[in-house]
Amino acid sequence: MPEALYPPSRPLTVGEILDSAFRVFGVTLLRCLPYAALGRIAAQLPNIYYLLSGRARAIGLGTALTDPRWWAMDLIGLVLSAWLWSAMLLHQCSIVTRQRTVIGTELARATRKLPGVLLMLLMLSALFMAFAIPLGAAMGLGGAGIMRGSLEMAAGAGVALLVALLMLIPVSWLVLRWSCAVTVYVLDTTGPLESMARSWRLTSGSFWRLSLVYTVAVVLVLVLYALSLALTGLVALLMAGGDVAVITAVTSTSVVLLNAVALPFYSALALVVLGDLSVRKEGADLAQRIAAAAAS
Repeated sequence: MPEALYPPSRPLTVGEILDSAFRVFGVTLLRCLPYAALGRIAAQLPNIYYLLSGRARAIGLGTALTDPRWWAMDLIGLVLSAWLWSAMLLHQCSIVTRQRTVIGTELARATRKLPGVLLMLLMLSALFMAFAIPLGAAMGLGGAGIMRGSLEMAAGAGVALLVALLMLIPVSWLVLRWSCAVTVYVLDTTGPLESMARSWRLTSGSFWRLSLVYTVAVVLVLVLYALSLALTGLVALLMAGGDVAVITAVTSTSVVLLNAVALPFYSALALVVLGDLSVRKEGADLAQRIAAAAAS
């Protein structure tokens, strides 16, 4: 009998986690693709709005970012994307655990979970910005100092950059400790704080393993992105006859499609990581064996 895709029957190595994630991705891709595609379209609502309104060429990016309608569309897109991602995760989990999938039920549960998901995403984004803002400021100061030939400004920017890089260590640690929080919250019946506490317990002592898993996964996805975009760009160049507008449109569409395909992989990886950590920390493998023995 084939080994269950989720939860795993035993702790997994880094290679086995990635292999299981690709297996879950392969089994669930076609059925999860509508959720992912709609989520990526929702994320493009500001661009779609300006394109349909005919204002895309009349205004620049800076003007768009000062338009309240841009931010309103961006907020709506974020909410819809989080809602559809939660429903996709529930759908994916139902598939790999061989449970009955009911789209209406999944959407209703994702709706109830949406406020907590947004709250946790906001907290994780704040952690990321705590690193990104000083890093961006340091890079800007350094560039200005080099352009002006100011040694004092460049030296000050170097110190700020060093501080920002040092901040990356605790920020990365915190993000990894809470990396399972949203997945736990969507799949479980606990609240946001309880889900964050469970993620904290599950990831204890696994910083380097999780860092390696996520790093390898990101590198693999980036390589696939690069190869796919290079192939798409070549085909578009040959078919468009050098028309820049056509090439840009084809490339932009390809990016959206690639993001839609990548989303089920990210959720598959989140599922497998949660399953592996549950086996290691909570004895999920023992519960599974007891349930299998009782069923037989």
